[in-house]
Amino acid sequence: MRNYDHPNLFNFRDLGGYAGHEGRTVRWRRLFRSDSLSRIDPADAGSFTALGVRTVIDLRRPREIDRDGRIHAFPGLTYHHISPMHAEWEEAPAGAELSDARWLADRYLDLAEHGREAIVTAVGVIADAGNAPVVVHCVAGKDRTGVVSGITLAALGVGDAVVAEDYALTTAATERSMEYWRRTNPGIAGMPARWLASPAETMRLFLADVRTRYGTVDAYLGDPSIAAKLREHLLEPS
Repeated sequence: MRNYDHPNLFNFRDLGGYAGHEGRTVRWRRLFRSDSLSRIDPADAGSFTALGVRTVIDLRRPREIDRDGRIHAFPGLTYHHISPMHAEWEEAPAGAELSDARWLADRYLDLAEHGREAIVTAVGVIADAGNAPVVVHCVAGKDRTGVVSGITLAALGVGDAVVAEDYALTTAATERSMEYWRRTNPGIAGMPARWLASPAETMRLFLADVRTRYGTVDAYLGDPSIAAKLREHLLEPS
């Protein structure tokens, strides 16, 4: 099952089931992506802990954690706060002549470059089999989570079109998420519409940009053992 219906989460899904390196399938229930896990309350606890999650990677800025809190310290759960550096979107060029997909891909490339150390660290945590199952999340589970998930799936050999389709699944969760934010934080809910978009083309452009800049996704990760470890435990045997 790809999508999980947790009462207070809107964008939680499994990254398993995709065809990867040498035709091997990404294993189910080993890697999940999500919006902010700070909203898990007793109504969510049963459905969340039933997944056996051992590790959470929180990509939010410190001020976002101060504002919203962090996931409850469930027994046996290891928490990593890994915040990638990146420019504030308010300071980014308006790019009115650009499509939403191109503008977002530019933001993601900025994140991948300035936040490279943190992103590689996050993927390294995912690559350690002892940490699985892992959930990676930010606020909406779209941008920072999308970059880490996209890099991870690409390193696993999942095709760009499929990675992009997975990224675009966030679109279905956006309205539910915005309903929550309109109630709790109207300032966030009032952000520009293009900031909330998740067209598949964004991820295709971003991955192409990474390869243009670094040659391959594996080269972006730097340490060749990261991709090897990812494939060893996240892909089904041949």
